Amino acid sequence: MPAIATLPVVVAFLAATVLVSLRPVLRRALTDTATCAAVAAMIALLAILLAKAAHEPIAYWLGGWRPRHGVTIGISLSIDPIGAGIALLSAVLVGAAMAYSLRYFDAVRGLFQPLMLLFAGAMAGFCLTGDLFNLIVFFELMGVVAYALTAFRIEERAPIQGAINFAITNSIAGYAMFIAVAMLYARTGALNMAQIGAALDGHRADPLVIVAMVLLFAGFLTKAAAVPLHFWLADAHAVAPTPVCVLFSGVMIELGIYAVARLYWVVFAGPMHAHVVALRAILVAVGVTTALVGALMCSLQRHVKRLLAFSSISHIGMFVCGIGLLEHRALAGVAVYVVGHGLTKAALFMCAGVLLHRFATIDEFELHGRGRALPLLGVLVALGALFLAAIPPFTTFSGKSLLEASASGTGYGWLIAVFILVSAATGGAVLRVAARVFLGWGPRTEPAFGRLQKLAAEEEVGELSEERDETPPLMLIVPALLLALAAAVALIPGAVPAIENAAARFTDHGAYATWVLAGAPPHWPPRPVSHVSGADVSYGLASIAGALGFAALGLFGRPLRAALPARVRVRGLAAVHALRRLHDGHIGDYIAWWTAGAGVIGGTCLIALR
Repeated sequence: MPAIATLPVVVAFLAATVLVSLRPVLRRALTDTATCAAVAAMIALLAILLAKAAHEPIAYWLGGWRPRHGVTIGISLSIDPIGAGIALLSAVLVGAAMAYSLRYFDAVRGLFQPLMLLFAGAMAGFCLTGDLFNLIVFFELMGVVAYALTAFRIEERAPIQGAINFAITNSIAGYAMFIAVAMLYARTGALNMAQIGAALDGHRADPLVIVAMVLLFAGFLTKAAAVPLHFWLADAHAVAPTPVCVLFSGVMIELGIYAVARLYWVVFAGPMHAHVVALRAILVAVGVTTALVGALMCSLQRHVKRLLAFSSISHIGMFVCGIGLLEHRALAGVAVYVVGHGLTKAALFMCAGVLLHRFATIDEFELHGRGRALPLLGVLVALGALFLAAIPPFTTFSGKSLLEASASGTGYGWLIAVFILVSAATGGAVLRVAARVFLGWGPRTEPAFGRLQKLAAEEEVGELSEERDETPPLMLIVPALLLALAAAVALIPGAVPAIENAAARFTDHGAYATWVLAGAPPHWPPRPVSHVSGADVSYGLASIAGALGFAALGLFGRPLRAALPARVRVRGLAAVHALRRLHDGHIGDYIAWWTAGAGVIGGTCLIALR
């Protein structure tokens, strides 16, 4: 059984190579069929690995180069349920994106299908590897493919600019991570994460270890788009083809969160054990800032794809808070929430793609009332908004409940208010779009945002330049299935407790080293699982009520805004202008903010963690 551990990556890369080689003679139908078959094989293989890892974690050594006396030479795939689960989620979303793109594009030029397969293979390898160097290699491969997919329409200026911003920002993050790898290798003489963690267990958190940790975390939080390392994300989403946005927001940015969690509990948990309180405060501060900035920017958008992108940033803030609590129940909440959020966000981007496909625009106000011809699409968008707002008893609600329980148990009960606010603001923004586009509610223009909103509308690019009279059923079926799956995961008996147990095993620093380096299956005693309480339900209902309130304010709040004192309105608009100007698309500004943010986080860690 462990011999199949490499096959998800091999199948994707081999299929991509064959498609590129035969590209001159293959018709699109055959290329699409071969791509979907390869992705289906990946899904089946990863499902088998998940089932196996749920019973016993897998340590597979390439070439049979097993460790001797705790020293590694070979490269391992270290597969546990959390890693296999997120790899399976990534493959499912790639399959959904490919199925959706069958009817989304009239013609696919270039290397779209092979690039999607390379992306799928890189994500699977990233989730399954146990080697730090290969973790970053897969990260960089994923990034290179993502840059190409962002700039897929090379004949237009906007996709090129978005891809350049994406590439430069994430390349600098990659350089930072390779420097960190060199530092850790110099200290430990190892690249296997389990061996690095075991070697660091006997050391205190000295400056070398702290700087290496900060560089790694900053690199992966750039991929996750945590504030202030986030500027590339909305630009990339605004110009990338919709099937690509499905992967960016549905799973790629979540992989950055997965990497931070993996690195902390495998590599840094030992030397950082004495500094848990300080590190928790730092990570929670980053998470709260990300969540609030993302929620505010989401509420200000009229470009629907940008709105969904900032919604993703806001939820990434919640995930950073969950990881930052440094507790297995919070990690379980993040894992459950990632599944629900990924499926929901993928479906919402597909719904946005339907609007663009049908009406050749993605501007909320230009679409005013035009969605009445697509009532089923309106239902899907409204359901997606409610899932973002964490409506009970579905998957996002289950994840949010675990996060809230962990926050209360670790002395961060005030985070519950942040989670409710973020869920309400992001869900309310999508509900506002649904009501304006599909019901024709609210004004057709919004002078309160003035020129800033016009600039947002002008960022729309000609992904699809002609209106159409009908929508292919497949483009509605795929997002409907994703939303159904997002609703169903938490309703499957035992699913959430299984994820909670998997998270507890994920955070067992010593056991990881045991089963990777010694090959000894660990013994994990059963842990009590959490249960949904009345308070959890009340928090979920508060999020839904808040989402309805935010949507109503966005649709009908003009008289309320006009009633505010002139000084308040002027200062509020000035603050909005300032925040929007930070997201000006200038790569020099973005790198300056990245450098400043990484410096502040690093300096804070050096002071607080020694």
